[in-house]
Amino acid sequence: MTMDQDQDMARVLFTSEQIQARIREMGQAISRDYADVDDLLLVGVLKGCVLFMSDLIRAIPRKVALDFIAISSYGQSTQTSGVVRMLKDLEIDISGRHILIVEDIIDSGLTLAYLRSLLLRRNPASLKICTLLSKPSRREADVLVDYTGFDIPNEFVVGYGLDFAEHYRNLSYIGVLKPEVYEQGAD
Repeated sequence: MTMDQDQDMARVLFTSEQIQARIREMGQAISRDYADVDDLLLVGVLKGCVLFMSDLIRAIPRKVALDFIAISSYGQSTQTSGVVRMLKDLEIDISGRHILIVEDIIDSGLTLAYLRSLLLRRNPASLKICTLLSKPSRREADVLVDYTGFDIPNEFVVGYGLDFAEHYRNLSYIGVLKPEVYEQGAD
């Protein structure tokens, strides 16, 4: 973490300690809910989920499998374009498997609604959604989220895997990015 990154924050929304405590709670809830399931597959939505998913799987004291999918509706913008593009598909056949989608943040819900519909067409045994952050005030698509780390206000957040123009992912905390940073664009 560099001083430049810290100086770009309006404030820290969640510290590393707060994030880790909440992830442990989420891991316990997931473990309870899937206690009788032998084939839990966590599907991480790249790239933002990487840090969250890495910590989440360590908080689930049971056998799990992992796969990743990459979809985008943002590009280099702070607002969704509404057009979802598939960048990387799953490698594992999910038919008959219990799927838990792991997302970093749900904003409008449009991307997740698309992903949920896509995966349901592949006939999983079950499909649930887990997100670290949710912005309920921005929701445009009605998406049921089974596990939510934190509900947040409508502010542009970065850190702990979340980025602006591919920067800030490496912060150990989640911070609110100063508007002047994203209004002037990425360097």
